[in-house]
Amino acid sequence: MKKYIDQGKNDTRSGFGAGLTELGRTNPNVVALCADLIGSLKMDQFIKENPERFFQIGIAEANMMGIAAGLTIGGKIPFTGTFANFSTGRVYDQIRQSIAYSNKNVKICASHAGVTLGEDGATHQILEDLGLMKMLPGMVVINPCDYNQTKAATIAIADYEGPVYLRFGRPKVANFTAVDQKFEIGKALHLTEGTDVTIVATGHLVWEALIAAETLESQGISAEVINIHTIKPLDANAIINSVKKTGCIVTAEEHNILGGLGESVARVLATNHPTPQEFVGTNDTFGESGTPEELMDKYGLNNKAIVNAVVKVIKRK
Repeated sequence: MKKYIDQGKNDTRSGFGAGLTELGRTNPNVVALCADLIGSLKMDQFIKENPERFFQIGIAEANMMGIAAGLTIGGKIPFTGTFANFSTGRVYDQIRQSIAYSNKNVKICASHAGVTLGEDGATHQILEDLGLMKMLPGMVVINPCDYNQTKAATIAIADYEGPVYLRFGRPKVANFTAVDQKFEIGKALHLTEGTDVTIVATGHLVWEALIAAETLESQGISAEVINIHTIKPLDANAIINSVKKTGCIVTAEEHNILGGLGESVARVLATNHPTPQEFVGTNDTFGESGTPEELMDKYGLNNKAIVNAVVKVIKRK
């Protein structure tokens, strides 16, 4: 099985900041807006280099979405920045009416997603955002796995014409994908080849899936790991072709299993190739305060949970 090396832990929000900075140097139409969280969104360098292309909106997220929609009319490519909870739940009506309905070219960039926000607790964590965004017609939904992929995704979405939701996080996590990768929207990435089970993961759970695959290999189970960085449009062919070979699948996400990646995969399988499936994710619950590691363990969002799900789903083949 192919081995992946942690090149040094880093937070995915810093990958966004690095990507935005590069866009500031290469694409004069890119502008940035923030709801009073410049440091948390790592926008400092972009602002330093492009002060005239940054708009500090303050704690007025709904207003930020409306301004971003208006900027697109003049040919600008606005990147909005705030916590995932405030990027979606607080402003859903504005996104639906002003951005998605009229297909505005706004890039909604959301940090501090999921329970790995940690000690800030349930009011700031969000585990429903992928579901909220994927249900909006025409909205692209992206959830990269590490620093390098987040940087690549940030750069790539500037060239995509239409609304995009880009989700990333606060904690330092393994950085294991290629520095010079080309990010392709809607194209799943096969990380390991396997014959016994397919593991489809997104975001922070991709690295956990790779650790799980190594554990499973030591137990004689061959796992195919696929990185689904784009929740919508979903790479249905990659999923179907994999389960035709393995005969079962586990989906893993730092999100509610109601409405997330797992349900999207289940729909693909139900309509094309019915397959035993197990879900790793939160189960109809809010988060709580705690360290990211404690919360990932409590809510079953780690490599141990993936291994357990694989053992369970294989018995259903």
